[in-house]
Amino acid sequence: MKHLKLKIYTREGEKWEGVPLYHALLVKFQEAGLAGATVYKGVEGYGPHGGLRTSKIPKFSIDLPVVIEVVEAEDKIREVLPLVRAMVKKGLIILQEVEVLELDTPEASAGEK
Repeated sequence: MKHLKLKIYTREGEKWEGVPLYHALLVKFQEAGLAGATVYKGVEGYGPHGGLRTSKIPKFSIDLPVVIEVVEAEDKIREVLPLVRAMVKKGLIILQEVEVLELDTPEASAGEK
């Protein structure tokens, strides 16, 4: 089965219907039945829409970079992609084909008992 990695680069200050975008995306991914997703908060970063963002200087520690990452079967990623594109107004969306070597699923864990 072919798997893709969906990676979304945005900022923690981005909102979707009043909540942080990264959280709204996680909720949508869970509702869509994706196996899992992870949010990473950056320490520093910059992009085309502004200056350096850093957590080292307290007064500039807001709106840090955030990365949301999902690895899932291609058909499931392609299914949620239109929603992701509608929700992410500022950011970068990347799709990469990946080779999954270990698959941690409830079914696999049940076989260990």
